[in-house]
Amino acid sequence: MKKLLLLCLITLIVNYNLFAQEELELTKYFEGTIINDIVGDGDYVWIATEGKGVYRYDPKNDDWENYSSTSGGLQQDFIYCIEANKDFVWAGSVDGLFIMDKKRDSWTKRKFSKGGQLSNWIRSLAYDKYSDVVWIGRFKYLTQYDIKQRRFTDYDLTVHGDEKTNTIKVVAVDGDSLVWFGTEGGLHKYDKSKDLADDNAVVFYDSKMHHFNGDGDKISITSLLFEQNNIWIGLDEFRTDNNPNYNIGGLYKFDRRNEWYRFDNTLGFQANGVFDIETVGDIIFASLYQFGRSSKKTYGRGIAKINRNSLELEQIHDTRLPEKVLTIYFDGDYLWLGSDSGVFKLKLTNSFANWNFGD
Repeated sequence: MKKLLLLCLITLIVNYNLFAQEELELTKYFEGTIINDIVGDGDYVWIATEGKGVYRYDPKNDDWENYSSTSGGLQQDFIYCIEANKDFVWAGSVDGLFIMDKKRDSWTKRKFSKGGQLSNWIRSLAYDKYSDVVWIGRFKYLTQYDIKQRRFTDYDLTVHGDEKTNTIKVVAVDGDSLVWFGTEGGLHKYDKSKDLADDNAVVFYDSKMHHFNGDGDKISITSLLFEQNNIWIGLDEFRTDNNPNYNIGGLYKFDRRNEWYRFDNTLGFQANGVFDIETVGDIIFASLYQFGRSSKKTYGRGIAKINRNSLELEQIHDTRLPEKVLTIYFDGDYLWLGSDSGVFKLKLTNSFANWNFGD
């Protein structure tokens, strides 16, 4: 009887391991390449790289196309962010904005004069389908691009003379009425029913007035996700021995009113810095990093997953996955991880939320 029970147990373990391996289909591309951003337009997946320009993936034909100074078409290889719709692709570089007309299969370049050379470092792009505009987050200033009128309008978001509140890191469209601008100095919420230049068009959040629970001296935003009643906000970590409370990092769940719930290493995260967040069903994936107080470098600490209903948190442990994941994108079937060592594509199944990733 004991032998029979043991045999059954071994069979169950083997079948479970085989089943888990079959569910987690993992494909790697562009080994050794730094991947800064990944987006989709419904037909293709677009990837921004540091040193190899832009890649376009055709899932129907499992085919890649490269736009770079080597392959031709795009005379820039260091792309920081990317966005796309059915007609255009926008690629942000350290030297201005590149726009691809899909019908013509050609790129044009736009540079910005306001703010000097640093203002041409494009760090975030967001297409607003409700207004048919592109929001361009620059190292200095925010720009709105009206596609139909081909008009660029610059905005200064500086609050109380703090230049970091005008240093844009992330732009995210929240339904048909709101746009959020995350900066190195806090978070702006813009009501689109008003003129952005008006004083009352924007509400600003930082660690004062008990926003973000009053945590940290400064708030630097890296990533945003929206639910009907909540906003998920990823933060930078930047702490030194001289300034241990400067940017403390963490992932916040904000109920859009006054409740801020923080996820950090005290709850199970392996680090407090957040590179990016992405939602898949009831799960939020957060890619994490630790800031070295002495070296002042970022060290990847893998991915955590959070059930956004129960708020249960689990760190994913899988040696096949990269430690430093800079960007995450879900295309409806695959979870794409852009890292400092290439692209990882994971096939997800309906039961993925119950995976217990192991070595």
